[in-house]
Amino acid sequence: MSLNKTQFNLMAVTFFSCLLLACNGKQGDDLDQFMANAANEMSKSVAPLPEVLPYSPLQYNVDGVLTDPFKSRKAKAGSGSLQPNINRPREALESFPLESLSYVGSMSKKGLKYALIKSPEETLQQVRLGNYIGPNFGRIIAINENAIEIIEVVQDDITGDWVERDASINLQE
Repeated sequence: MSLNKTQFNLMAVTFFSCLLLACNGKQGDDLDQFMANAANEMSKSVAPLPEVLPYSPLQYNVDGVLTDPFKSRKAKAGSGSLQPNINRPREALESFPLESLSYVGSMSKKGLKYALIKSPEETLQQVRLGNYIGPNFGRIIAINENAIEIIEVVQDDITGDWVERDASINLQE
């Protein structure tokens, strides 16, 4: 028994119609219920906007109690004795943050103690007392077996004066 083209098309249409009717069950009831209740649960009033307070400009004191945000702090800090020499030639390890440098060992040559520092570029550098290291004008003041001690010169956020702070790089194990 062979099917002709018309019978085949009729059977295909009947099959797909049955499939569509089977998909028309009660699957959308929870969505329909949510949509019906959503409008009832919405608040009908909007909270009022907060009151806008009038603008009052801040006056800067002549005696310098409040710092002027438009005045450069660096210009103000020029008189300090701790101000670093910005015009001196920079050393190789001053271009790396201290956190990225590793203290890998120390050695002595001709009575001078040297520390071996590994940079992020994987190069090994010899440093000694007085060498500069790090971006904050750090100067090496001690080389110990466990750490290198550094004094950095940074600008204070509030006063703009140059101040010293301690830093160190511990021996990498």
